[in-house]
Amino acid sequence: MIARKSSTPVSVQDEARAAEILGRVRRMEVRTNRLVDDSLAGRYASVFKGRGMDFDRVRNYVPGDDVRTIDWNVTARTGEAHIKLFTEERELTILLMIDISASSDFGSVPDSKRELAAEAAGVLAASAIRNRDKVGLILFSDAVELYIPPGKGRMHIMRLIRETLFFQPANTGTDISKALDFVNQVAHRRSVVFLVSDFCLGDPLEERLSLLRNKLQTTRRRHDVIAVSVTDPREETLPDVGRVLIEDAENQQVVEIDTGSAKVRDAYEKTSRARRERTAGRIRSLGVDLLEFYNGENWMPELMSFFRNRRQRSG
Repeated sequence: MIARKSSTPVSVQDEARAAEILGRVRRMEVRTNRLVDDSLAGRYASVFKGRGMDFDRVRNYVPGDDVRTIDWNVTARTGEAHIKLFTEERELTILLMIDISASSDFGSVPDSKRELAAEAAGVLAASAIRNRDKVGLILFSDAVELYIPPGKGRMHIMRLIRETLFFQPANTGTDISKALDFVNQVAHRRSVVFLVSDFCLGDPLEERLSLLRNKLQTTRRRHDVIAVSVTDPREETLPDVGRVLIEDAENQQVVEIDTGSAKVRDAYEKTSRARRERTAGRIRSLGVDLLEFYNGENWMPELMSFFRNRRQRSG
């Protein structure tokens, strides 16, 4: 039997959309590779390579061995002290957790926060692949929308970028805690987890911050968690354009703001920055690194500084 393809015609619009998607993914891949070549060559490997260890075997304890490596089960069974020996892992697993809730589609500059997240994820994925590590992807809103298991290769990176840019989520809200729970379920070996989000946690903020902090702490015990905040300039400052209606993309609430008032603009800026600083403080208090990327600005120096600081701490 010969399998026949559906004869349903493809519209001109569908073909144009497919060509646009492929073109954008390819352009982002080129830019991603250029950023890795120009700025991150060697930095990634010096920070992450060899961070994990694989169990090799046990042997008898000899004076001078680290007592923390004693295998108590074998010691109890044989009556003689034994220690565990490990070999350095040949590869790491990188998990990119990317927030694709409705607020990620906002952008007051040519690119949206989601496009910024996709480019940053592409750079991290390309760095990992060149180091022969595996990269997986988790796209989430207030539920896990898509999971792509860790893999390697150029086509794998292309798929990760394409899905991050164009996957259509079923939900609009944000629930980082559910995504962290999912990571702990699927990642059975220690991984490096990049959590990319605008951290628009909504209200009640303190309750959500407390939950996020608890979930991050739980995940950090098992994995190396790095938070990446993506922010748009309009989320912290308002232009003077008179009265405007602003809609919350995640809950569809609409409010009217008089941007012509200097007091209103000042209050908006102070409140927005206070929320961001409070969230950042909670994250950093756990010992979780936080990178802050701003839409429309060059974020590579922030990433390079992160790698440099990590290398210094580990050195």
